Amino acid sequence: MERLGRDLAGKTVGVVGIGVSNTPVIAMLAKMGISVTAFDKRPESELGDPGKALRALGVRLFCGPDYMEHLEGDWIIKTPGLRFDHPALERARAKGSLITSEMELFFEYCPATIIGVTGSDGKTTTTSLIFEMLKRTGRKVHLGGNIGYPLLCRLGEIQAEDLVVAELSSFQLQTMRRSPHIAVITNLSPNHLDVHKDMAEYCEAKAHIFQFQGKEGVLILNADNEITASFAARAPGRVRLFSFRGDPGVPGAFYREGAIYLRREDGTHQKIINRSQLLLRGDHNVENFMAAALAAVDYCAPEKMAQVAETFGGVRHRMEFIREVEGVRFFNDSIGSSPTRTIATLLSFDQKVRLIAGGYDKKIPFDQLGKMIPDRVEKLYLCGATAGKIRDAVQKHAPAFPMEIYQDLKTAIETAYQESAPGDIVLLSPACASFDQFKNFEERGDYFVSVVKELR
Repeated sequence: MERLGRDLAGKTVGVVGIGVSNTPVIAMLAKMGISVTAFDKRPESELGDPGKALRALGVRLFCGPDYMEHLEGDWIIKTPGLRFDHPALERARAKGSLITSEMELFFEYCPATIIGVTGSDGKTTTTSLIFEMLKRTGRKVHLGGNIGYPLLCRLGEIQAEDLVVAELSSFQLQTMRRSPHIAVITNLSPNHLDVHKDMAEYCEAKAHIFQFQGKEGVLILNADNEITASFAARAPGRVRLFSFRGDPGVPGAFYREGAIYLRREDGTHQKIINRSQLLLRGDHNVENFMAAALAAVDYCAPEKMAQVAETFGGVRHRMEFIREVEGVRFFNDSIGSSPTRTIATLLSFDQKVRLIAGGYDKKIPFDQLGKMIPDRVEKLYLCGATAGKIRDAVQKHAPAFPMEIYQDLKTAIETAYQESAPGDIVLLSPACASFDQFKNFEERGDYFVSVVKELR
């Protein structure tokens, strides 16, 4: 933190976006005596107490539709979702501003070993599993990135001997020029194509998680995913593979005959745990556990990994059991913001479910999901901007499949319950982002939970 303070001394800083991740950073910089200006597209009146608190710290605010027209600062910290080539950033860059981000600054100044996790699906669960495994070693471990509190604000607490586990999105990675010491890519499939120009740009953004590693770096890849497997040839350092389909023949982890194994550098195998002992359900969570084990294996004994597997029940909004009403079970999978994630969730149930889906359009095709739904879903309850697209994708494979479009999520939930019989499962797994109706997937999941808890 002292080095960051020295480098910022006498400089002005502009921060774009007064959201959950940037607000603590703005406050931290202001308390360090830095001249900070914050920019946000919302009117200042909508910022509420956080905006007032920043004003009280001496932060200048530019808010409203033309907020980017005022962009300035020796250093500009952009919000992750803002494209690096936005015209206002290009103008500032041409004037000599350093364009950076909270995560880029953290990687620059962090003294500890960093383990980074990215992928289209499974990031948060894998990150959380690694964190739980490492905590059992007695080391001090810090969790952050795209999950939890901004890591930059915790620089002062982090020592060289600590470990950091960071979840990293494609938006965070796209402009980064440093990679974590250990990098994990869970899988890759089309996602965020409403922001990225195409799938190629999305994949290259993800590749930044390992691209700047040295020879001592470790890259952990899903051998069963064509895109991630192809990254092995580009790795500057060591590669470990995990596979649900069997031994990949190189150092890594694999699933075979109901158990999860480590494959050591010398070719020997070591069993970690039987699948039946995992508290998490679903093939995708077997993959998440293997990825986590490979990230933690240099620090954590397999016996401690097994202890985590037997006790870790998952993260909120991820196949979260809410309650049973009159024999009908309700599950919240609001994190299901892409078709591949919803497919993985559907495969985790041993019966057909009543699926609630639809939401914000990220320009991702629903063909694969549409093909699977008739085999895994009893009835489809659609709402949101993508309702028509999902309906059309299903009708290509099953023209008479039972489904209906509803005006809002509440009506879809209540109708699904009314049409259910004892033993049925009602699942929220939208296959889409939430921005058409909610601030984020957490708000959507919380709303689902609140409606379900009112059912009688």
